[in-house]
Amino acid sequence: MSDEPNISPALLIQPLDEFYAAAGQSLPPWQAIDGEEVPEPYKTMLVHRDDMTPTLEKFHRGTIHLRVLGRRRNGNEYSREVVLLLNGASTPVEFGAIKIYFDRFPEAARELILGEHRPLGTILDDCSIIHTSRPKGFLKLASDRLIAEVLGFSGAHVLYGRRNTLFDAEERPLAEIVEILPPVDTNS
Repeated sequence: MSDEPNISPALLIQPLDEFYAAAGQSLPPWQAIDGEEVPEPYKTMLVHRDDMTPTLEKFHRGTIHLRVLGRRRNGNEYSREVVLLLNGASTPVEFGAIKIYFDRFPEAARELILGEHRPLGTILDDCSIIHTSRPKGFLKLASDRLIAEVLGFSGAHVLYGRRNTLFDAEERPLAEIVEILPPVDTNS
């Protein structure tokens, strides 16, 4: 399931690649895969057209907040590298990067975005902003030290993620997002 099957592979990792480049780090090995190749339970969490925040909250049975690892502002573009955490337990449930087109949001939403506590999906819902979610592609990647540290695991793991774009009611992009999930213990 991808709205743009011919998207350039280099675009699938943006804007995460920009944060790695700014830190002078190389991206971990990654490849584009078809949504059908994503194994469960990752497929349930990634291969859909819903926002990730409510999808992850349903899967993990809890609400989510974010911790910002890095941020940049360039005119009307506000980018941040984040980890999403379950409230209470602070268990990491997603690592990623997002580029937000700030001028396409009402003032109340902008203030919440700059508050850097609520995920964008929560803000969109709280502010009743009409939007659509359209995955552009799916990723399979090797964990690296940064990802392992922020997602709270050790050792080498194969991880799965997606590149998503959120559009407003006028079909303008609201945000470009790379969303990477931590390893899930399927034995519990």
